[in-house]
Amino acid sequence: MGRLGTAISLFFKVLFNSETAEKAQTVLLPSPSGQAAKLEEKPATPPKPEVHPGVDALVLLAALQREARFLDLFQEDLSSFADAQIGAAVRDVHRDTKATLDRIFGITRLRSEEEGTTIEVPADSNRLELRLVGSVGATPPSSARLVHAGWKATRCELPKWNGEPEAAKILAPAEAEV
Repeated sequence: MGRLGTAISLFFKVLFNSETAEKAQTVLLPSPSGQAAKLEEKPATPPKPEVHPGVDALVLLAALQREARFLDLFQEDLSSFADAQIGAAVRDVHRDTKATLDRIFGITRLRSEEEGTTIEVPADSNRLELRLVGSVGATPPSSARLVHAGWKATRCELPKWNGEPEAAKILAPAEAEV
């Protein structure tokens, strides 16, 4: 809206709204010091903290560590442990990692058919959802054996980071027992 439109709009607001008229008078009429009053400035909206690249990935990794001990399994040297010990540890990490991923991403199978069964391959199938592997000719086949059912996320609800960027790099604090 240009200045003329603003002036006309303000005219009618002052004419029909006493509160607006009072505000206009305080701005337009000089104060005892001889100067017109300044408009009340609205407090500035605080700037949003800068989100550094990769912080979302670090938050996800920290959640997997906190809820499933994910890093402990993959960063630990397992060569000195017996297979039975590793299997027992992996069972807990697997269960807790699955629960964390399901909570954050809502992961489900992309295909409902059992792996190993023959499925139809429509000519207009979405190549992002179904990748043909093996001896694929120039024209896609009408059927194929399902090797992997695929995965999809039904949501993405990453925990939000609101701390200092450097602190996001701490995936799990060191622990000392007292």
